[in-house]
Amino acid sequence: MRQLIIARKDLQMSPGKLAAQCCHASLAFLTDPIGMGQGVEPIEKNGKITGYRAEIMLEKATYEEWFDGSFTKTICGAKNRNQLLKAKTIAEELGLVENKDFFLIRDACHTELEPEEFDENGEGMTLTCIGFRPLPDEIAHQISHKFHLY
Repeated sequence: MRQLIIARKDLQMSPGKLAAQCCHASLAFLTDPIGMGQGVEPIEKNGKITGYRAEIMLEKATYEEWFDGSFTKTICGAKNRNQLLKAKTIAEELGLVENKDFFLIRDACHTELEPEEFDENGEGMTLTCIGFRPLPDEIAHQISHKFHLY
């Protein structure tokens, strides 16, 4: 079992920016459900909220083979946006679902990158990575074999 992350090379991100974007991609399968308010409950003490408790649901194999096992990650490079989106297409053809099995990571363009697209509020962003939840090796390889290691 491994987690696959594919990052764009054409953006020429600094090492720090690249690391941050890959970290976002790595954690997305855990943080996205929490950010959506699923399984989050406030912790109250003396009538004040002191924090939040989040319940994360994982398949038994993911926990045993990845979290409690090797924690393997593979980072590949995509030549450009179109090649990165090819990974999305391959994933969907394999039956994987966006925002459940894989996540498209977009930078808010506050530091190094220039916006390539704008949301409905006019906020600029640039697609940097695609991050997958931990997958069985054979499925991860069906996606990653089209890409070189970063």
